Amino acid sequence: MHTPVTIIGAGLGGLTLARVLHVNGIPATVYEADPSPSARTQGGMLDIHDYNGQLALEAAGLMDEFHAIVLEGRQAMRVLDLDGTVMFEEADDGTGGRPEALRGDLRRILLDSLPAGTVRWGHKVSSTRALGEGRYEVTFDDGGTVVADLLVGADGAWSRVRPLLSTAIPEYAGTSFVETYLFDADTRHPAAAKAVGGGSMMAPSPGKEIFAHRESGDTLHTYVALTKPLDWFAAIDFTDAAAATARIAAEFDGWAPELTSLITDGDTAPVLRTHYALPTGHRWDRVPGVTLLGDAAHLAAPNGEGANLAMLDGAELGKALAAHPDDIEAALTEYEQAMFPRSAEVATFEGVEVHRIDSDDNTAHGLINMFTEKGR
Repeated sequence: MHTPVTIIGAGLGGLTLARVLHVNGIPATVYEADPSPSARTQGGMLDIHDYNGQLALEAAGLMDEFHAIVLEGRQAMRVLDLDGTVMFEEADDGTGGRPEALRGDLRRILLDSLPAGTVRWGHKVSSTRALGEGRYEVTFDDGGTVVADLLVGADGAWSRVRPLLSTAIPEYAGTSFVETYLFDADTRHPAAAKAVGGGSMMAPSPGKEIFAHRESGDTLHTYVALTKPLDWFAAIDFTDAAAATARIAAEFDGWAPELTSLITDGDTAPVLRTHYALPTGHRWDRVPGVTLLGDAAHLAAPNGEGANLAMLDGAELGKALAAHPDDIEAALTEYEQAMFPRSAEVATFEGVEVHRIDSDDNTAHGLINMFTEKGR
């Protein structure tokens, strides 16, 4: 293939695509809004699954680098009742198919695997437009432009490339996270550290949930999930950390103190993460010279699959382009026809909506039953 690939977005999906293209001798340029690789934190832990994320890393030739960043023991998982009772526990014996790594480390090994200059930092896209014959003009906030003969939107929830293909707009998914961190937890927050254990801990209840993860060392990263309308969160002043913390903690009144301390004892100000989603089964008709991957294509509320799917999208698109070097449209058609059902499948389990926080069944027993049914 002689046509360079223009990728918008240096997230895990866009970088995986760039790497698989590089492995196959296909030039690509990635344009990223962030001014540098270290411009912002990259989120917490990711479990990289043997049926999608790891397949992408294999296609990228980065399995050794991946194994080097895996945090041992973090596949351990437990479910607690609201009074702190451990209702279910699964140890990490090293044989599970979902090893955990920090998102920032994963992004770093992808960046390090690309030729210098592949990623153009500080290029925030303001608009895109079709020029005809499968060519597109991308305009950046600074007024600069680039013309792409093959354009890939790997630019997340609010993709500037998506409108070339689809009129779909993400809608609020009904649930948001509030993130907190506890540092040096084993010594400074021992009760909370004991409750979380060596991996992840979930304490579910209808409409709310506390999910915490042990990251590197004894850092606890907590996601407090609440099913509330956007107006409810808008009424909280998150610039006042103490007031915001108190308001969120009030929703968990009566829960075990070792659980609520994950909220009240946070060493960082609480951060609101609202969740948006595209319609389940979102798809578009084939448009010459442009496609989407990851959240740009199939944004969903957090379900444990988003990063893995984005990486697999990138790898599969890269492989399809390599397999059809003289027929871009055949490659894009092959990629999309596999990607559409793959992304829709994770939203359901045997035709039934996956376990939801706002479900009446979002209890310790309900969660344990789901794990048993899925054969986790």
